[in-house]
Amino acid sequence: MTDLLPLLQEFYRDKLALLLQHQAGARRVAQYDVNNAYQYIVNRDETHLAWLQKAIAGLGGTVVDDTAAPGDAAVGKGPSEGDTIRADVRAAEAFVAKWRPRIDAMSNIRHAKMLGVILGEALEQRRSFEQALAGRTDLLGRRGEQLEPARGAVLPSRWIE
Repeated sequence: MTDLLPLLQEFYRDKLALLLQHQAGARRVAQYDVNNAYQYIVNRDETHLAWLQKAIAGLGGTVVDDTAAPGDAAVGKGPSEGDTIRADVRAAEAFVAKWRPRIDAMSNIRHAKMLGVILGEALEQRRSFEQALAGRTDLLGRRGEQLEPARGAVLPSRWIE
């Protein structure tokens, strides 16, 4: 049990790094359907972090945010959309590869199951990224036949007065 708190804190930091990478990706990937998938993934990442914060607090710990936000490339500069998505595929694979054996060895079933769910969703995120790279736009479901495909692109940041 004494090793559980540092393990959860390390997992939190790794998951936070993924969230920050996904947020940066959402600002770089302008295609409407893929950007919507990024928004969904960011939302799930935030949910996972809330679960982890609660688990860490339940063990008497606190979360340590020592992860710097990744640089935010301006529109037209930095990695291409494809490079951004490929980086997210690799990050999901590395995250699962790092954590799967450690979670499988955990004796605390409750926390192991929670972390397992998060890993499962990381694999789903990877699948969405791979589908986006393949040109799929039905990442969050299919449009009704009466609807035309989405056109245009989203802005890298919200307009605020």
